[in-house]
Amino acid sequence: MSSERVPAFDSHWLPWLLVLPQLLITLVFFIWPAAQAVWQSFLMEDAFGLSTEFVGLENYQLLFTDPGYYKTLWTTVIFSAGVTALSMGLSLTLAVMADQVVRGAQVYKTLLIWPYAVAPAIAGVLWLFMFHPTVGVLAYLLDQLGYEWNHFLNGDQAMLLVIIASAWKQISYNFLFFLAGLQAIPRSLHEAAAIDGAGPLRRFITITFPLLSPTTFFLLVINVVYAFFETFGVIHAVTQGGPGDATRTLVYNVYDDGFVGLDLGGSAAQSVVLMLLVGALTVVQFRYVERRVQY
Repeated sequence: MSSERVPAFDSHWLPWLLVLPQLLITLVFFIWPAAQAVWQSFLMEDAFGLSTEFVGLENYQLLFTDPGYYKTLWTTVIFSAGVTALSMGLSLTLAVMADQVVRGAQVYKTLLIWPYAVAPAIAGVLWLFMFHPTVGVLAYLLDQLGYEWNHFLNGDQAMLLVIIASAWKQISYNFLFFLAGLQAIPRSLHEAAAIDGAGPLRRFITITFPLLSPTTFFLLVINVVYAFFETFGVIHAVTQGGPGDATRTLVYNVYDDGFVGLDLGGSAAQSVVLMLLVGALTVVQFRYVERRVQY
């Protein structure tokens, strides 16, 4: 018979008391605002909030018949794909390199983690200064190479800049998970493959990357959610959705229509749609993890 003791609560109220702070935070900062947004999406309000009219699904009908909204959706897809691919690709490369470093490994890993402490808006301003057409160091180097950089006028350059700034901010987060996943892979597998004559690239493709698939899928969902929601500060600080709406994503569209255009009902409807999209991604991730646990 096993001598391990199973922890148990003598009181039925103690577990609820322990999770009460988190429940209150979730209720106040998520459930209540989300419920308010859903209710507000069925209303038509004037800019000063003096009159309110219940319009049902009219805000959603206007939203889904607006060609500009689908253009913003497509811009968001491109932006999210770029941020996810760049941040995860660089993070995996750095994690593989860090996993092999022996001398100075702790310093190397610490330096890679630091950018995660930088706020998105600050990260955007840093890259804005480096790529500024007048005073930016990187813009000057590009000009010396014969490439004219001006993201204030060129939409493709503006999109590339916000992708780079947003991906740089997320690299540290991805790096931590990839490094933990690499260190969890038994060294004996790589040693056996090396004895059989497999080179470093073949070992990575056939052993390392398949074993990292749960971590990779988790980070894929997290990075897409990050690109949808948490990159508002970068876009607002660098391009403000321009030039010509070239970097206008869904989350920035919610802010611009609600706080600048004062279309509160339409902005609320957009936030509900965005919340449903992220909820769907979360469900997909949960189903994947559940299936992995079963097998």
